Amino acid sequence: MRIIITQKEAVDKGIWTEIMGMFGVIKEDEVWPNEEFILTEEQARQVGLLS
Repeated sequence: MRIIITQKEAVDKGIWTEIMGMFGVIKEDEVWPNEEFILTEEQARQVGLLS
């Protein structure tokens, strides 16, 4: 299973910092609010999207 989340959704859910770490994004990187990140099922569980 794959979970797709946008940058805006991650910010809204308070998990953007964790997503940044998973994908090697740093504060200086340009990221758009509608940019999508594809998480594995395990990654989604780690950030609390799945229980």
